[in-house]
Amino acid sequence: MILINLLPHREAARKRRKQLFQTTMLLSFMAGLVIAGLIYTLLQNLITAQQEKNSLLHAEIKVLEKQIGEIAGLEKEITALRARQKAVEDLQSDRNLPVHLLHELVVQLPDGVYVTSLKQEGQVVSMQGMAQSNERVSEMLRNLSENTPWFSKPELTEIVATNLALTPRDQRRVASFNLRFQLMRTSELQAKDNAAPAAGGR
Repeated sequence: MILINLLPHREAARKRRKQLFQTTMLLSFMAGLVIAGLIYTLLQNLITAQQEKNSLLHAEIKVLEKQIGEIAGLEKEITALRARQKAVEDLQSDRNLPVHLLHELVVQLPDGVYVTSLKQEGQVVSMQGMAQSNERVSEMLRNLSENTPWFSKPELTEIVATNLALTPRDQRRVASFNLRFQLMRTSELQAKDNAAPAAGGR
């Protein structure tokens, strides 16, 4: 016996394919949504973790900036303390400078040279006086520049020939001079003495 299917099988197959396609599309859409949600969640977690790291870094940076500020303040205090210490040391070493000044002048001034005025401003000493001749002034300049470590940079600013009246009848020709030189501090002399062996050892 021959069986003949008179039902519309093509339309039924088309309908099944259509349903299968729609189901596949729906499943693909749902899978896409799930994957997108997972990626979004993963990215959000990464962003949150990075933001937490950034917040931690900002907090550490603020702590470090505060510590750097404190260190800078300490360095300023140390610098100020060193400056005060040096000032105190200079004052202590400068107490004896007038003694050295007068002693060295007595030793280094040649015979025939007389000091009429002596003035000190800081480390610069201005001196006025009279000498029997220009040669005496030259000798004094040599002594001040070569024979004593306490004086440096002697400079003759003026020398004038003038008459000095010892008595109404006795007048002598003398050289009136002005000069200045620098008075060395004890600390400067010590530094100079320490630098000399180091230079000699090279």
